[in-house]
Amino acid sequence: MTATAKLTEGHVAGTLIKLTLQMMMGIVAMVAFNLVDTYFVGQLGTVQLAAISFTFPVIMVIGSVSMGLGVGASAVISRAIGAGDQRKVTRLTTDALILALVIVSIFAFAGLLTIEPLFRAIGATERLIPFIKSYMIIWYTGVPFVVIPMVGNNAIRATGDTKTPSIIMMAAVLVNAILDPLLIFGHGPFPRMELAGSALATVFARALTFLFSLWILWKREKMINFQLPPLGKMVESWKKILYIGIPAAGTNLITPISLAAITRLVSVYGPEAVAAFGVATRIEAFALTVMMALGAVLTPFVGQNKGAGNQLRIKTGVRYSQIFSLGWGFLLFGVFLVASRIFAGIFNDHPEVVSMTASYLQIISLSYGFQGILMLSSSALNALNKPLISAFLAVLRMVALYVPLAMVGSRLFRLTGIFYAGFLANVIAGAAAFFLLRKELATHPVQSHIT
Repeated sequence: MTATAKLTEGHVAGTLIKLTLQMMMGIVAMVAFNLVDTYFVGQLGTVQLAAISFTFPVIMVIGSVSMGLGVGASAVISRAIGAGDQRKVTRLTTDALILALVIVSIFAFAGLLTIEPLFRAIGATERLIPFIKSYMIIWYTGVPFVVIPMVGNNAIRATGDTKTPSIIMMAAVLVNAILDPLLIFGHGPFPRMELAGSALATVFARALTFLFSLWILWKREKMINFQLPPLGKMVESWKKILYIGIPAAGTNLITPISLAAITRLVSVYGPEAVAAFGVATRIEAFALTVMMALGAVLTPFVGQNKGAGNQLRIKTGVRYSQIFSLGWGFLLFGVFLVASRIFAGIFNDHPEVVSMTASYLQIISLSYGFQGILMLSSSALNALNKPLISAFLAVLRMVALYVPLAMVGSRLFRLTGIFYAGFLANVIAGAAAFFLLRKELATHPVQSHIT
């Protein structure tokens, strides 16, 4: 079996719905992975929950680099599939995985050397450092198993297959959910490892996704080989991937780095506030799984149709996606307005943590429709080979809007002001994304045929 274009024909809305539903299983699994860890660590106490909340932005940095590489790989591979060039598909996929291994190894080595100074810099107290260190030493050591499957799964999605990566991720979540309580609390023959146990469960579960994704790419899709190409050809592939991957990785890096700055602002209000912020952002990620799934689907959809020269199909898919985003955002606002305290209480029963988590969700959720449009626009722009516009939108939201508004909001309205800053950043950046993508699509000639 070889990779063939699957997204250039069929009803546009039906294709996007089918792929998004399949993709949702994987996105839900990825978010559930973090929620499971948060749930079990939360049972250890507020201090441990605050410690793992501090690790979240740093882990997102590594994840963002790998996701950026995955986006770059998916964009160029999907275009090659749309054009029917199987040799190019295999070369790009293989070289993307090698590139991911090289880059993530550098980040992991640097991370191991800087655990204590880095987390002190983002506001962790001496009381929290030992807990953070016990988690991050294991996590950094196993980070290749965490990162490389992200790139591999993006390559599989480039073919139009969103089901297989989702199944792989769901299996990882199941393994993690089984191992977490055993290794964190020390049930049966397992020692009590607390945060270190959570990290070990994560690494072991991700190792399974590493093996499965490589097997699929090698045996089923014939998209990788184990013959090293001449250095010049590999560098050529890396340039194509990095042209999109570097801005995409930079875009993804902006979010956790900015969140680290926001976390430092939040830390002024105590460990309960940090714990609440960590819980709220994880609930938020779960609530936005549909938009993440649709965004992940939009990259290969736009890429394959760009490779096949079907511009009208691209425009139709983008329009349907934006309409859905606004509707989903308003639905989430209604849900959190009513039930945010219930969701918060699942993870921690401290009254202040519950109250602050609920406040965050009630304020920011009204902007989720705009945040979804921003996410979808970034996916489409990367597939259209316009990564710099996508990067600009991320800088606008987090650097130009969220962080400075949060600093002002914190001074004027304390913790609530930080939450309102997130709301405003989402609305303004989402509106800008809508108009910039619309302008970009208007520059492409429209074909008369669409299915």
